[in-house]
Amino acid sequence: MRLAILTSGGDCPGLNAVIRAVVRTATDRYGWECVGIKHGWKGLATGEMIPLPARAVSGILYRGGTILGTARFNPMKDKETTARILENLVLHQIGAVIVVGGDGTLRASHEVAQLGVNVVGVPKTIDNDIAATDVTFGFHTAVQIVTDAIDRLHSTAESHNRIMILETMGRNTGWIALAAGLAGGADLILIPERPFSYEKICDMLAKRHERKSFSIVVVAEGAYPEGGKPLDIGALDEFGRPRLGGIGYEVAHEIQTRTKIESRVTVLGYVQRGGTPVAYDRILATRFGVAAVEAAHDKKFDCFIALKGEDLVPVSIAEGTGKTKMADEKLFEVASLFFG
Repeated sequence: MRLAILTSGGDCPGLNAVIRAVVRTATDRYGWECVGIKHGWKGLATGEMIPLPARAVSGILYRGGTILGTARFNPMKDKETTARILENLVLHQIGAVIVVGGDGTLRASHEVAQLGVNVVGVPKTIDNDIAATDVTFGFHTAVQIVTDAIDRLHSTAESHNRIMILETMGRNTGWIALAAGLAGGADLILIPERPFSYEKICDMLAKRHERKSFSIVVVAEGAYPEGGKPLDIGALDEFGRPRLGGIGYEVAHEIQTRTKIESRVTVLGYVQRGGTPVAYDRILATRFGVAAVEAAHDKKFDCFIALKGEDLVPVSIAEGTGKTKMADEKLFEVASLFFG
């Protein structure tokens, strides 16, 4: 069989580990031929494919990004695009497609599968918010990157007697902000799951300032005040979702205005998605890749691989997507013990 693999949506630490595992498992265990689709679904629509023999994935395990490239592209955006994708699958004799992407990509994959395409998904997001899987690869790397940033901000915040606000990724959930904030010793963590009161947080920070000269506030990009909503930049992505941004600056402005304490913002942005994946994510991504090929071999299509406890199992895309896994309440309670 000829097996294709594509990476779609935002990049994520561990993508190359998945690609490597898919190719090595497919070629070494089953003798299949592998091809890589460039730039996600967009490459399948335009016919951009490259051969992926085992030697092509040598040395990529520790590399960030994706050797195939990626793009936010909806394969079902119009009938012409969908028709080209189906034509290219037939033209290149593709027996199955491994699709690595987030919730939007997986849902689009389900629609493609309804047209007769053999699809196996691999969930990918640093946000760790896909409900059907316990953990997504890339999350632990992002947490480490943010934790390192918090460690560095402590010294500059203390030197200048400032409140430092660190804005992280996390449009719907605060997994990264919560885990990194706890690991880095943040004095306050603001996440989408817990709408906050400016009056309460400013009062807390003002009282802290009486005994400590600085504070570190970690805020997820999707966090918002009570009675408000997440801030966006007035643009939509390929799947019609608002692009978020700006909450860090709003929080800094409100804090400085209300407390008269100098406040500064650091927005990590895409730094959280780049660079070498940590060991945990390399291992998890490798396991996901192997499991995806096994699912294709067993003809378990229109599914994606999910981590359940210690096991990797195929889950129906239709049943496993569209649900958001909120940040752990118990973990937030632990973190809140150290606020202020």
